[in-house]
Amino acid sequence: MKILEDRILKDGTILPGNVLKVDNFLNHEVDPQLMDQMGAEFARKFADAGVTKVLTVESSGIAPAVMAALHLGVPMIFARKHKSLTLTDHLYTAKVYSYTKQVNNDISIDRRFLSADDNVLIIDDFLANGQAVQGLLDIAETAQIKVAGVGVVIEKRFQKGHQLVQDAGIPLVALASIAKFENGTVTFAQD
Repeated sequence: MKILEDRILKDGTILPGNVLKVDNFLNHEVDPQLMDQMGAEFARKFADAGVTKVLTVESSGIAPAVMAALHLGVPMIFARKHKSLTLTDHLYTAKVYSYTKQVNNDISIDRRFLSADDNVLIIDDFLANGQAVQGLLDIAETAQIKVAGVGVVIEKRFQKGHQLVQDAGIPLVALASIAKFENGTVTFAQD
């Protein structure tokens, strides 16, 4: 998605450890017009997939996921990283390691929100090592629901998440696919 790639080049910052900082439009301050365009693109790519719900992990995946759900005309569910007083015992859970925060999280979704006839689209802000996506795939397997695909705003193709999704045989759409970081510059994949 050219507009997203241009925004990454203009406003993104490469930090040590192959971390791309895009908090000025994606995961701290959010550009709603860009989110709307990304949601429309995800909906276009998965229009014929029979998606019944969109799944993500809180918190940075929520904005693109809700816009994709809006354009698809389906509900959006986010997995919580922390158990709240309103989240009871009837949960699907999975363990997820956060690459950028360097912590393990248990993610949870209330069982009431997923049923065996669901066909979900997983949306996230980044695909790096694939831990968040793997956690949602684990929940989908436990809930015995189908996964229509995985959509990510930005993928770092040089990390293992891309291969993880491919090996699972699940359709993957990345709106911006980064081939490498070199000398402080982002190089996008051309396919």
